[in-house]
Amino acid sequence: MSGTIDRGTIQQLTSGHYADPFSILGIHKTADGYAIRTFAPDASQVSVLDKDTQKILLTLTQTDQTGFFSGTLSPSETPYRYQLMIDWGDAQQIIEDPYRFGPLLQELDAWLLSEGTHLRPYERLGAHLTSMDNVDGVTFAVWAPNATRVSVVGDFNFWDGRRHPMRFRRESGIWELFIPHIHEGQLYKYEIIDCNNVTRLKADPYAFAAEMRPDTASRVNQLPSRVAMTQQRRQANDFTAPMSVYEVHLGSWRRHLHDNSWLSYRELADQLVPYVKDMGFTHIELLPINEHPFDGSWGYQPVGMYAPTRRFGTLEDFRYLIETAHQAGINILLDWVPAHFPSDDHGLALFDGTAQFEYSDPREGYHQDWNTLIYNYSRHEVRNYLAGNALYWIERFGIDGLRVDAVASMVYRDYSRAEGEWIPNQYGGNENLEAIEFIRYTNKTIGIECPGAITVAEESTDFAGVTLPPEAGGLGFHYKWNLGWMHDTLDYMKLDPVYRQYHHNLMTFGMYYAHTENFVLPLSHDEVVHGKRSLLGRMPGDTWQQFANLRAYYGFMWAHPGKKLLFMGGEFAQGREWDHDGSLDWHLLDPIHGGWHNGVQNVVRDLNHCYQQHAPLYQLDYAENGFEWLVVDDHQNSVFAFIRRDDSGNEVIVISNFTPVLRENYRVGINLPGHYKEILNTDSEYYHGSNAGNLGGVHSEEISSHNRAHSLSLVLPPLSTLYLQRED
Repeated sequence: MSGTIDRGTIQQLTSGHYADPFSILGIHKTADGYAIRTFAPDASQVSVLDKDTQKILLTLTQTDQTGFFSGTLSPSETPYRYQLMIDWGDAQQIIEDPYRFGPLLQELDAWLLSEGTHLRPYERLGAHLTSMDNVDGVTFAVWAPNATRVSVVGDFNFWDGRRHPMRFRRESGIWELFIPHIHEGQLYKYEIIDCNNVTRLKADPYAFAAEMRPDTASRVNQLPSRVAMTQQRRQANDFTAPMSVYEVHLGSWRRHLHDNSWLSYRELADQLVPYVKDMGFTHIELLPINEHPFDGSWGYQPVGMYAPTRRFGTLEDFRYLIETAHQAGINILLDWVPAHFPSDDHGLALFDGTAQFEYSDPREGYHQDWNTLIYNYSRHEVRNYLAGNALYWIERFGIDGLRVDAVASMVYRDYSRAEGEWIPNQYGGNENLEAIEFIRYTNKTIGIECPGAITVAEESTDFAGVTLPPEAGGLGFHYKWNLGWMHDTLDYMKLDPVYRQYHHNLMTFGMYYAHTENFVLPLSHDEVVHGKRSLLGRMPGDTWQQFANLRAYYGFMWAHPGKKLLFMGGEFAQGREWDHDGSLDWHLLDPIHGGWHNGVQNVVRDLNHCYQQHAPLYQLDYAENGFEWLVVDDHQNSVFAFIRRDDSGNEVIVISNFTPVLRENYRVGINLPGHYKEILNTDSEYYHGSNAGNLGGVHSEEISSHNRAHSLSLVLPPLSTLYLQRED
């Protein structure tokens, strides 16, 4: 092989347009010996050093004024171990030559990545601190199959795309490069000359850390070590366990009083976790913490799927928050967004000049409601990127489960689209078959690789089998948000009590389908924004009635079959809508506000603890014998009564009175005679209620009622929910 490189090739390289830098740069065996070539703009001299002796073997000749240097070492039986000594005029620098290292991606990895079955693609793609040939540095790898040239740029090379062009692995569409001497914390991007000869600066899709917005560079970070799933955490996720979820937006749960700045991950660990523990919640669900450019998206338009947002600290700080929660016995769920992504220039949009991550046709690839792009689930590499991301958060951070956002928008091609605005699938239907297959694959993979972790679907339609296993034709989720129950019951609660008798079915209809899926009852962030008012704001009546309504509603919800979810602020009845730019209104708990909000906070705390202490309230959530109506048809009085039962036959009786009328001698038929203790009363004075009730308990009477031989004569406080349990 000749050691001579023609002028045109050198000009292509030095202008940053040569796609095969390893064919020129580095060390190459030729007929005359070993040719060594490097590109060092602004260098005055480049010498080749023997790596072992540090002696100068050769001073390279500058063959192009842009900074291309070359020379030939004499023939040798073994390749030279060398370094480059660069004279910058005012300083000298000894470096390892990135172009002396061989290919990085192994054949099996390349095959699995292309096939879309690599379980952990983040272990091969992205930036990884490593050592090659006893040289410390970082390996970079990025998928951009239609790019003309890709370079790594950063503060280590003056953001100059000519200096570190990457090797193209044509068989996989992946570009790779090992750059010596780079260390943790350094910033970088990929400079891509795309298929249209447009130069693009892109953040790393697989970056583990990023800059603080509005800056958008990726940051070199160590891949976090794996976190083992404990038996305690597995059990907390189980279908038969009590699950009460506190949904949190980290940026607005609480802020520093002096400047309205965010709490850090570590400050949240010290403040949020003890609060959640005291309140009796079993889980914290975090709104998306993936890096995102716009605060107002609440994280639902992520750019850095593998990077915890820098807003609140480092990756290690985020791990500390999760570890602190686990030490307190609290599981962490993460809101995960595989349905769409924003079109920001530094993100995935038109990554290599083509619709690489998104569908090319806007009828498939553009989400009209959110002005975002939709992932192309038919591409193996895209499915791999997302499925690997799900595993990443669970394995590398100890996330106990994922709440998957906007599932309906994924599984339906006509979601929120008029006739003619969508493309049918190959069979003419409206299902997105590729998205459905991706969801099944991801859920199945999590089940195999991370037993005990859960996935929860926000699926707003009646798509069949959301929580059925994939092998049974389902999507494979563990739980599904019951948005129908949420809408119905809130519609009921916002009615003036005088009209509730005409809409009784809104509170009972949920039991017709309660066992078709494994449901979570969600009162989420979506219900306290965009003019919907706060939960308290939806309650009718004067101040007393509003708070009593909310307490009674919570009592009904906590006893209803299904796991519980409440968005932050709801636990103390925040009066205004949620504002992501400020703290919750913690001042409402000050005595000056009369104790109304403290009363709601107290009832939520007690509901959570009561819920966990009484197995009938949770153990058979998804079994029909775990629930029985006692009073289902008392429309006129707006009273509901039912039994919750555990697998040992123990019962808790629940009675709700949704009118502001005190009802004395209200008779309810029961299955088992005996003395019934009032274990919770939302009208208690401790909750700022009127303190009506049954003086702690009531004994049954052998009087027939509701087709049962025995009954209880009860006092039903106005706008209240009671829990009663038989004492042996």
